[in-house]
Amino acid sequence: MATIFSRIVSGEIPCYKVAETEKFLAFLDINPLAMGHTLVIPKAEIDYLFDMEETQYADLFLFARQVALALGKAIPCKKVGVAVIGLEVAHAHIHLVPINEIYDIDFRKAKLSFSTAEFVETATRIASAIL
Repeated sequence: MATIFSRIVSGEIPCYKVAETEKFLAFLDINPLAMGHTLVIPKAEIDYLFDMEETQYADLFLFARQVALALGKAIPCKKVGVAVIGLEVAHAHIHLVPINEIYDIDFRKAKLSFSTAEFVETATRIASAIL
C-alpha cells in the first residue's frame, strides 16, 4: 500500500510544495512545529533512510541543504533544525524546522495550525529563496 508521501508525490493528495526535482520533493508539514516546517523526501518509496543507496542518500541531503538554506532566508530563525525520526510514516523523510532554541524541535509539543493562505504564502516565500 502506498504511503501518504507516495500519494503526495503522485498528486493524489495535494501539498504545499516548496521544491521539486526528478528524484526529490520538499513540502510543508501540515502539522508543523513551526511556521515553515518542511519535509524533504525521496520520490521513490523507501522506508528507512539508511536503506537508500549511497548516491541517492547523498543527493537527498544536498537537496535538503538547498531547501534549508532557502528556509532560513524566508523564515526568521537562528537556525534550521534537522530531524530524522522515521517512525511516523514508512517513507524516508527529513524534517527541516526553523528554530530559535533547542526546544523548538521537540516533537512532543502541540502542533501549530495555519490557514491555507498562510501555508501558500510560506511555501511561496521559501520556494522563491531557493537558488
